[in-house]
Amino acid sequence: MSKVKCGIAVSVDNCVAGHNMTEAKPFGDMPTNLLHRWMFDEPEQHKAELAALTDAGAYIMGRNMFGPSGGEYDKTWQGWWGDEPPYHAPVFVLTRTPREPIVMQGGTTFTFVTDGIESALKQARAAAGERDVSIAGGANVVNQYLAAGLIDELWLHIVPVIYGDGKRLFEGVGMTNLEILDVRSTPMVTHVRYEVK
Repeated sequence: MSKVKCGIAVSVDNCVAGHNMTEAKPFGDMPTNLLHRWMFDEPEQHKAELAALTDAGAYIMGRNMFGPSGGEYDKTWQGWWGDEPPYHAPVFVLTRTPREPIVMQGGTTFTFVTDGIESALKQARAAAGERDVSIAGGANVVNQYLAAGLIDELWLHIVPVIYGDGKRLFEGVGMTNLEILDVRSTPMVTHVRYEVK
């Protein structure tokens, strides 16, 4: 049976992005090179982890992860990733603001879901078929799915930096039991894969 998985890069103090996200600063006030540089500086050492980030039949993300939030959409905005996003599968964007789906090159279609996390998951499962669904982020979306008990596996890519302030994982999640399935590290990042009990 397919699973709902989440893989996300975090600081030691659980920050995944800074405040004040804009088109020019997709991670807000947080310097992005520190949290994600392992992906670019050591790709050969992290093949399995990088493959896992883009190996799902469908994805779910929040509006901030799709683009700068606040009010109506800029109808010309099609996400941070250019003409061919890395997903190559349906992506369901949780939002309060309706928008028509956006079909991109390489098989990615962004569908905007305004009726909550359960609806987005139902649509993503249907689109994924036998494949897994990935909760792509950001922190608020991951927290909602964890709090609802809807994530089967959580893969944290923990970077040895403390930001002190930002958008954090695990806020409002409540008691959650995790079982470690795998741990691997380099000087840049520690990958911990958990089963969510």
